[in-house]
Amino acid sequence: MTLAASASPALAQYAGGVSGSIEVATDERRRGLSWSEGDPVLRGSVSVPVSEGLSLDGTAVSLWGSDRHGGADAVIDLGPSYVRQLGGWRLSAEARYHLFPGASDQGYGEIGGGAGFLLGPASVDLFASYAPRQSAIGGDNLYLSASAMAGVPGTPFTVSARVGRSSGDVRDPLRAARLRPDGAYWDYGFGVDYLQGRWSAGLRYADSGIEGPGSRHAGPSLIGRLALNL
Repeated sequence: MTLAASASPALAQYAGGVSGSIEVATDERRRGLSWSEGDPVLRGSVSVPVSEGLSLDGTAVSLWGSDRHGGADAVIDLGPSYVRQLGGWRLSAEARYHLFPGASDQGYGEIGGGAGFLLGPASVDLFASYAPRQSAIGGDNLYLSASAMAGVPGTPFTVSARVGRSSGDVRDPLRAARLRPDGAYWDYGFGVDYLQGRWSAGLRYADSGIEGPGSRHAGPSLIGRLALNL
């Protein structure tokens, strides 16, 4: 999933009303880690506009008893997003709370913000997410990322690339390993997406710098997805 976009999602949603999607994917990878332990997932998303640039968002993803998240059957991400377009610049802010049905004491929250800009047919985004110190993640967690996306002229294809770094303070090593199994680390990936009407499909390569015991479900992977935009 890339952070870049050719137009402001929140502004588009406000203009067109409630939006959503249903998706199947071969894995749920976040920041180089498989949250579904390499198993296929179902994903549903909805975004409800509140005012121009501001929306309330929700996403639910099946996890099928993820060991990484205490045996959780799913993750539900809830929170507001705000996007403002200033010329060629796009500024964004969001807050998310991650719920884990089927598991106890696993929920945690984080806030984020970023800036993106257009370079001809391409866009580039810089983003930062911060989870303050919480017992569920054994400390705090900072994630910095950069991503780029460009449409292939004359085709329905889009190519993208991203890189990110996770770091933070550790108070409980066992709980901190949930999001950072190898301490501070890099992750990266690139992908191609195809859009036709309300349907989209994509392939993404993902990998990370995690090594040793924490590298299970964090190594190189090719992920496929198929989505219907509602």
